[in-house]
Amino acid sequence: MTHPEAEAPAGADVLGPDRLELGEGIRWTADHGIVLVDILAGRLLTATDRPAEPFSHLARLPVPLGAVAPVADAPGTWIAAAGTGICLLTPDAPPSWLARPEADAARPMRMNDGTADPAGRFWAGSMAHEADDGAGSLYRVDHDGTVARVLDGITVPNGPAFTADGRTMYLADSARGVVRRHPVDPATGDLGAPEVYVTVDDGSPDGMVVDAEGAVWIAVWGTGTVRRYLADGRLDRTLRLPARQPAGVCLREDLLYVTSARVGLAAPGPYDGAVFTARVDVPGRPADTYRHHTRDRRGPDSPRKETA
Repeated sequence: MTHPEAEAPAGADVLGPDRLELGEGIRWTADHGIVLVDILAGRLLTATDRPAEPFSHLARLPVPLGAVAPVADAPGTWIAAAGTGICLLTPDAPPSWLARPEADAARPMRMNDGTADPAGRFWAGSMAHEADDGAGSLYRVDHDGTVARVLDGITVPNGPAFTADGRTMYLADSARGVVRRHPVDPATGDLGAPEVYVTVDDGSPDGMVVDAEGAVWIAVWGTGTVRRYLADGRLDRTLRLPARQPAGVCLREDLLYVTSARVGLAAPGPYDGAVFTARVDVPGRPADTYRHHTRDRRGPDSPRKETA
């Protein structure tokens, strides 16, 4: 049941003692529970349900780490938006790069948020380190490991987030305060013409997650809020947090997780950079996995891997 324009129940809890520089990419996974990244520090972390217990490291990279998705049928392996491209992370091995499409860009670039879709593809955005206008892109990794640029002209891409049937993708351009909704062909990964879903005037839409009713929870950077919007774009409720820069969200059944950031704050407060949890009425589902196949519509070639 939803309550239009209602405030979410007060009293979000703090998960763990950690305070992250730029906490994002939080996901509920089948094998590792809650995982998240500290982007600029290149850290992949996992959290327990015990508030006094610090986060544990799953991996640490010498480049920014934007987001990961688990790889199906490969326990402990992740596909990652990192540095200037997309790589595979496996235990006790260096990153295996599928592609680094932003390595030769005219300005310094890095990967940002990303996720797998219900069809098993991986999607990730890129942005300029200085958030130059229109410098970012959205990339899709197909089942054969091919990395393709599918959108450009984005400033700070966040999300994407997908509906359970994989037919709709939500993508934020945070710097421009807009979230767009794109139709998706699940069989091919092709995108249709987008429409504006939500425009935010008082902050920047950041990480997103779609719940079981098709509503979208959006972390709104700079406002200390996470907002639930119905499928038609109406604001349904607002969760207020004691952190100014909420950045990432996920649902673990009926528990909403929210990351936040300290980066850019001259005087961070005690909860800036914390991870929060709050009970909600409508559950979510585990993060989708990236599914690698030796063949798809693009042909039989396996991905060319580079080691760093």
